[in-house]
Amino acid sequence: MKQDKLTKQLELTHEQTSPLFRIMFTQNIEAPNLRHFENNICAFHVGKGYFLTVAHNLKTEAKIFKSIDTGIFERDILPFLNQPQRQLFDNCFQLNSTNQRYYWKSNNPNDFNAMIDTLRQINFDTRWVTFLEKKICQTHLIVQFKAPLFYQNANLTNHFNSDTNFAEPAINRHTFLIEVALVEAFYADDIALYKMVNTPQEIIDAMPAVKVNFDILPDSQDHFYGLQSSPTSEVGKLLNKAQIEGFTEHFSIFPERIGGNYVLEGLRYLIKGYFRFGSSGAPYLVYNSELNEFEVNAIQSEACPIQLSISNKRDGNFQYVNAIATPLQNIREKLETYLNQP
Repeated sequence: MKQDKLTKQLELTHEQTSPLFRIMFTQNIEAPNLRHFENNICAFHVGKGYFLTVAHNLKTEAKIFKSIDTGIFERDILPFLNQPQRQLFDNCFQLNSTNQRYYWKSNNPNDFNAMIDTLRQINFDTRWVTFLEKKICQTHLIVQFKAPLFYQNANLTNHFNSDTNFAEPAINRHTFLIEVALVEAFYADDIALYKMVNTPQEIIDAMPAVKVNFDILPDSQDHFYGLQSSPTSEVGKLLNKAQIEGFTEHFSIFPERIGGNYVLEGLRYLIKGYFRFGSSGAPYLVYNSELNEFEVNAIQSEACPIQLSISNKRDGNFQYVNAIATPLQNIREKLETYLNQP
């Protein structure tokens, strides 16, 4: 049995069998020489093409766009620009008359910062969730292998083209892009649900997934693990022991300039164990010895600080050693509704 568990542990970190991936927000995806990948977040597959991650990155601001549709510009930006600001826009963006879209063209870093300030001054909404709604960006699942085949299958690989499958020699990986769409965000629980779209069923079926365990686990749980990116790179994966130290009825205010601050609240685990910054959205897994499989039970949400006294001062002296995780029990009803759909 120990060997069986070890095999399952190693599978969780292997590129061919791990359910852990990354979601990135992409701009200009149709133009490889212009595309940008930003807002990187951990995500994991829970079956049927559904992926869970956190929601708080949706409300963070991109600050600027790399291209924008003329309709959005003429409706939401142009009426609010004064003449110097309009001149700045003309200096920074060039119209592509074929697709009626403005593309960033300036190489001057001062222009970049000035445009960020301008968009902020006119109160243009640059939150990532708004960029998704206005189709300024898309979301893509990042899947990477050492070999050039998608899950070692030539037939599956044929579903991708040069825009969605490319080599990255610097990291010795071949990257595949799969479009995903935001299904629902549960902001109070800091969970977001995405689903693969415009994707053949055989691709969805090939993606490793992890079963959901909705139990609220006790702090005596001995078989609890975190699955996240490796300590020094987002390319690799790390599985490490974690411990539920306690429970909290959480309350935290998330600052949001555009939509107004909102509250993160509800049941949370207090977790002791290694976690890296950038692990938001990573799953916490429990080992089911009867079934000899790992099941996802919670999702990494926030860092939890302890306060230190340095030179007899406490203000601002925080060390982040614990984590706060949301049990998936919090969204059980909604998630089961999606997963049970045909």
